[in-house]
Amino acid sequence: MARRPEANNRLDDAARAGWLYYVAGRTQDEIAAAMGISRQSAQRLVSLAMSERLIKVRLDHPIAACLELGLRLKEKYDLRQVDIVPSDPGSSSTTVGIAEAGAAEIERWLKSADPIILAIGTGRTLKAAIDQLPAMECPQHRIVSLTGNIGPDGSAAYYNVIFSMADAVKARHFPMPLPVLVSSPDERAVLHNQALVKSALQLGAEANVAFVGVGELGDRAPLCEDGFLAQDEMLRLMDEGAAGEICGWMFDRDGQMMSGSINKRVASVPLPSRDSATVIGIAKGQRKYVALRAALKGRVINGLITDESTAEFLLGS
Repeated sequence: MARRPEANNRLDDAARAGWLYYVAGRTQDEIAAAMGISRQSAQRLVSLAMSERLIKVRLDHPIAACLELGLRLKEKYDLRQVDIVPSDPGSSSTTVGIAEAGAAEIERWLKSADPIILAIGTGRTLKAAIDQLPAMECPQHRIVSLTGNIGPDGSAAYYNVIFSMADAVKARHFPMPLPVLVSSPDERAVLHNQALVKSALQLGAEANVAFVGVGELGDRAPLCEDGFLAQDEMLRLMDEGAAGEICGWMFDRDGQMMSGSINKRVASVPLPSRDSATVIGIAKGQRKYVALRAALKGRVINGLITDESTAEFLLGS
């Protein structure tokens, strides 16, 4: 439903008040005077700016406990990049904190003056991170999607983030015009032989950095909820030893790629070599523990953005 004009006007006022408070550093009394409203109205507008997510906050001060956890994880798993954010025990969100940290790291790579190839996966956490990115002009870079942007029924995949990223970042974007899973290895071979797909496959192999979500398994797993795998297929994979997935690629508890038929049906771009690229997994929470531990153990990823609680589990396991 479209917003009413008065609702739009109120959001405009909230954005102005939020900018004055968080960016310009003005007090609520000063905001009230500048906007010709009462102090109570100024306070409500600042609160509205936060509740409507018009204001996006980043914490630039490194917290000592998080730094210590990051250093220990880096040493234990031989990681190139680690970023640990504080845990919020009272929050059930699987994205708050790590989405902002992910956006900051993506932005850092995109600020490079030298041309890079940045590969991006899919999922709720990555979409939340991309939503935090500021508008950027990066014509020297190329951005490629590691996963398809087509759902199992032929519709656009909601959590494929390449198009959301294109709205914020002015660079050459290369979507993967396929579903995550196809019906057979033969179908994948035919599709991967198409010129548009070959381009994405080549760019993925040459990527300097990749940002990926780490998917847990089970009946609430993203692949099931998004309709790519039936629950009986998921249970069979878990019985065979599968522990997690990244861009549809299934791996076991030792982080070794599954050798069965499932990975032969994955149409996603293979993850770039961890010898030449930084592959950063972004995930947190108990549902991700098993998958993250396996991905780190097998060096499926060589970079990590997570929170304190998850980091402590990974160090203790």
